[in-house]
Order: sequence, then C-alpha cells, then structure tokens
Amino acid sequence: MERYLAHSEWIDSQHPAVLAKARELAEGARDKQQVAQRCFEFVRDRIRHSWDYRDDALNPVTCKASDVLEHATGYCYAKSHLLAALLRANGIPAGLCYQYLSLEGGGAPYTLHGLNSVYLEEHGWYRVDPRGNKPGVDAQFCPPLEHLAFPVDSAVGELDYAANLAEPLPSVVRLLTASATVQVVYANLAELAETTEEPDCATA
Repeated sequence: MERYLAHSEWIDSQHPAVLAKARELAEGARDKQQVAQRCFEFVRDRIRHSWDYRDDALNPVTCKASDVLEHATGYCYAKSHLLAALLRANGIPAGLCYQYLSLEGGGAPYTLHGLNSVYLEEHGWYRVDPRGNKPGVDAQFCPPLEHLAFPVDSAVGELDYAANLAEPLPSVVRLLTASATVQVVYANLAELAETTEEPDCATA
C-alpha cells in the first residue's frame, strides 16, 4: 500500500496547503470512510472543472495537486491528483484510474478521462469520480456501489482501464504542463487518447 500513500511531485500530499485542507476536511469525522467522502465531495463540488469554467484570466491549466487547490480549478486529471493528495494526507490509500470515452458521444473521437480509486477498509478498492456534476453528470459516493460520472458504453468502443496507478500517466502530465490554456488541452484530448497505451494493471 505504500505507493498509494506516497507524496510525489504531482500528488504532493505533504504540501502545507494540502495538509491544512486535509486536516480541515477530517475534523470531527466519525471514521476514515466519512473523511474519504468529505474529500471527494470537496473536490467534486468546490474545484471547478476547467472546461465547464472557461475564463482564461481565472482558469489556469493545473496539474500538481497543490496548484489545483490554490486555483480551485482543473481538468478531470488534475482534480483526481488533488483528491488523491487529500486522501493520502489523511492516511487513506488512493490511486488514479482512467477511462477511454467518446469525446462527444456515439463513437470517435475518443478521449481519456481521469478518476480515482480509494481503499476503504469495509469495501476494498472503490472508484469515485470527482470531475464535477452538471446536467447529465451525477457522480456520487455510495459504497459499495459505484456511481461514476460516465458509465462506459462498450457498444460505441468505450473502455474502463483496469489499472489502479499510484502516479499519473506521463502523457497526461505532458499535456497539462505543456498547454497554455484550457482550450489547448481540449484541442489535444483526442490525440491524448490515441497516443496513450492502455496502462498496465497494478494491484495493491
């Protein structure tokens, strides 16, 4: 489990601001599951999804968890980095997961979508999606049932990748760190999906 609790460059769970927010979210919680739910709901509801909130002056492209927290904005990948950091700061193992989804529905072009896994003592590994709700998107924390933002439709070629990763995909980091605006990220989402190999499955 050590790798799912580790501090790293992008999942910087020991950053002072991340630690302070993690402690705030855990205060008074009855158990680790409630802490996990609070962390999930904070990132889902209080951190703006970059494409839903297109204001370049207030919406920088973020990647590192502490930057996502500072600017309160990020694409799904960046939001998953922050959620993993908050969970790890509270001693809860957390990983990163990906889906291969239709970008506009109905088939090609496709994109990668980032979400999280969290280890709950009562249920084992449980996936949650902090992308942010909106009409047609309703992700919830209700273990042991998964209630993700985007159910996979295999009929149009969508996939759930089985990998439970401790660190972000290098291709995701490259896209986020090399893009000056959220529009540039969006313009390259299809290329990201087609140039990223399915990640190897990692087990705890």
